[in-house]
Amino acid sequence: MKFSPDCRACPRLAGFLDQVRRDHPDYHARPVAPFGDARARLLIVGLAPGMHGANRTGRPFTGDHAGILLYQTLHRFGFANVAASVAADDSLKLTGCRITNAVKCVPPQNKPELREIRCCNRYLKTELATLGEGNVVLALGTIAHQAVLLTLGVRNTQFPFRHGARHELPNGAALYDSYHCSRYNTQTRRLTPAMFEAVFADISNYLQSR
Repeated sequence: MKFSPDCRACPRLAGFLDQVRRDHPDYHARPVAPFGDARARLLIVGLAPGMHGANRTGRPFTGDHAGILLYQTLHRFGFANVAASVAADDSLKLTGCRITNAVKCVPPQNKPELREIRCCNRYLKTELATLGEGNVVLALGTIAHQAVLLTLGVRNTQFPFRHGARHELPNGAALYDSYHCSRYNTQTRRLTPAMFEAVFADISNYLQSR
């Protein structure tokens, strides 16, 4: 199913966004569309829009802490023309890369419910269908990883999440795993820049070999 910026399929999320718009009338506070190259060979899947990041700006990983390491790394590996993303109308352009979320609406306490992940999975399934053999999906965190597998009808036990892992998917694409580049993970050094860059180095080598 094609992404809809007016989707209200999940009552809890739709109600929460209504409240956010009342509290922050200048925020985007709607489902956040995927962003990047329409013919990407790398699709990055995050969890959900951040309350004061993508939910505010209207673009994935833009304007919040999680986007700092992501866009710096994308720039270093040639997927982005600049190393920072501050607003949806800035000069950032992605090449060969597209960014989306498993859940398109900001959830309360940043915790989507399973039924919301399943409902939004129809959009992710459409996005993944654009990737062919030899392309890459990068899942940022366990929920994103599981959402990708859900689109393909693959059991989590077949491809368990592990930072730095690569899984060969039934559709011919490769699924790479990384810890999410959240403020908590980077400040506690569960995920360091070197660890994140190592994942992207593996991805770049994989794409260049195909």
